[in-house]
Amino acid sequence: MSSPDSSAGILTINLAELARNWRRLKSRLNGADCAAAIKADAYGLGAEKAIIQLCKAGCKEFFVAMIDEGIQVRKALNEASLAANIHILGGPMDAGETLIEHDLIPVLNSLGDMALWKDKHPQALADIHIDTGMARLGLPPSEVKNLQKEPERIKGLNISHVISHLACAEDTQTTMNSEQLENFRRALSLFPGCKASLANSSGIFLGDKYHFDLARPGAALYGVNPTPDEPNPMTQVIRLQGKILQVRDVEAPQSVGYGATHRVENKGRIATVGVGYADGYLRSLSSKGVGFIGDMPVPLVGRVSMDLITFDVSDVPDELAQPGALIDLIGPNNPVDDVAKAAGTIGYEILTSLGSRYHRIYTESA
Repeated sequence: MSSPDSSAGILTINLAELARNWRRLKSRLNGADCAAAIKADAYGLGAEKAIIQLCKAGCKEFFVAMIDEGIQVRKALNEASLAANIHILGGPMDAGETLIEHDLIPVLNSLGDMALWKDKHPQALADIHIDTGMARLGLPPSEVKNLQKEPERIKGLNISHVISHLACAEDTQTTMNSEQLENFRRALSLFPGCKASLANSSGIFLGDKYHFDLARPGAALYGVNPTPDEPNPMTQVIRLQGKILQVRDVEAPQSVGYGATHRVENKGRIATVGVGYADGYLRSLSSKGVGFIGDMPVPLVGRVSMDLITFDVSDVPDELAQPGALIDLIGPNNPVDDVAKAAGTIGYEILTSLGSRYHRIYTESA
């Protein structure tokens, strides 16, 4: 792992805030349980550390996308002598023995999955995924109808949860949320007595009727706003800082960066920072991003290149903008959602794009 001195970028991940966000979400559930989605390496922030912190905070249900992710976090829990359920959203993928070996719960996404799992592992826990409107994974409406005609297909399965996933939970005005809710309720009638799970991060804020037995927040845990039309109820978990490598005086006419897309109009100063799109600082932030030196905003000028970005620090006192000084790329003044908006994307992509070259600092400070 790089050191703060040798790295041009520092990514600080506050595990205490991660746990605080989970407790905040759980407090809205009025008795329902609260899981945690830690897929894609806990949205880029480190699944092994995240699962230990969240498990210690009280979370006992975790969802990942792929079996390899489940194996990784199961090992971390075992080494920490912690116990929790780990669910695999991508399904069994013909790896039933591996799932059993590592105590992983597959999500069965089709009648074929259900038949094979019941035949080969009849006592092992599994989830059933109902597609209520996403048309990705899960039993489509035609297979749900088949279940209605042939309910014996369910008998013999050891079902942990029946789940579905909301497509537009962050949009409180769309009718799709209520349509999916009704589709889910109808499907649940085929699984009497089984626990149910529908709400994602934003779904938690749609109200009690979406909560069922278990909610499965993801991005909100890591500081992304689950209520984009309102102030963010979550706290920020990360801070990304880039190190200034060089500061130079510039005079007009002078271009900056590839393609000469930015031209200096007045005498000023440019600070070059050792972070680029290879580090997940997206190229779409070219001439749109902003950094902060203390509370002073500094605009990104020119194109984001693979390893470097340039900021106009003309208005920053010389002593604050020197080689070795840090510029906040994501931080208290520019949270992940603001960076995502400037990049024309969502906070999920910003977080999961963060590269491996940063020096990572994990803290549990309040």
